[in-house]
Amino acid sequence: MWRPSEVFTLGHSPDPDDAFMFYAIAKNKIDLRGYRFEHRLEDIQTLNERALRGELHISAISIHAYAYVADKYALLPCGASMGDGYGPLVIRKRPTPNAQSPISNSEDVRAELRDCMIAVPGKMTSAFLALQLYLGEFKHVVVPFDQIFEAVNRGDADAGLIIHEGQLTYAKSGFEKIVDLGEWWKQQTGLPLPLGGNVIRKDIPVNIRPPLCQIMRESIEFGLAHRDEAVHYSMPYARDMNETLASKFIGMYVNDFTRDYGETGRSAIRRFLGDAQRAGYIDNLAKIEFAQ
Repeated sequence: MWRPSEVFTLGHSPDPDDAFMFYAIAKNKIDLRGYRFEHRLEDIQTLNERALRGELHISAISIHAYAYVADKYALLPCGASMGDGYGPLVIRKRPTPNAQSPISNSEDVRAELRDCMIAVPGKMTSAFLALQLYLGEFKHVVVPFDQIFEAVNRGDADAGLIIHEGQLTYAKSGFEKIVDLGEWWKQQTGLPLPLGGNVIRKDIPVNIRPPLCQIMRESIEFGLAHRDEAVHYSMPYARDMNETLASKFIGMYVNDFTRDYGETGRSAIRRFLGDAQRAGYIDNLAKIEFAQ
């Protein structure tokens, strides 16, 4: 029997947008209705792997990974990270004058990228799935997301697939953009690119899910209503970003879709995972369930 005093494990990544969303819960800024939450801060690839094992009650997850855990988890209607016309980037080292670039500027970017080794942040990330949909088959090496710049600089990879704050800091780090996958997806579908969401374990009774969802929604709304203090709280997680840049990054991924997917967000998830299944990148996609 689940009781209000139960401690729920809440997994999210140590990134400024997640810290912003869960600030009010972490600091008891809202009514938690007697529930308690144990925050587990881990990188998204680790959270994806833990979701495969059903370890956490509530967790951030890549939408790509949700395809493999839909039997264990339902998607919460709030907490989404969607790139509406922007998203993960494929980058390369900025060529020096008179130096031959590892990737040319020809129009056939796809063909050239298929000949490159691309550093990716994890095979279950939504960024990886989006790149598969864009490129088809390609050579890749898995590198922790915060080490991709170094991998490309060392020559371990010709290009890198960048998520999180790297989407804003790549230029000052000496790289240039080849393609924005969120922009490409928007042009192809007219939909935002669904990158991350929050899930709740299906063994949590249906009568308990609504108050838990409401707590999460109120935490997101508290951050949006008290933006300056929530951004300030998020700064320890803002790698290589000042407060202005961190606020910009948070604004990219904590927005109206984060409050609630809405029909547009739900359609984006169905299209993204459906296209991936039809292309053969996902097998046996279970029914996508949105918790009420």
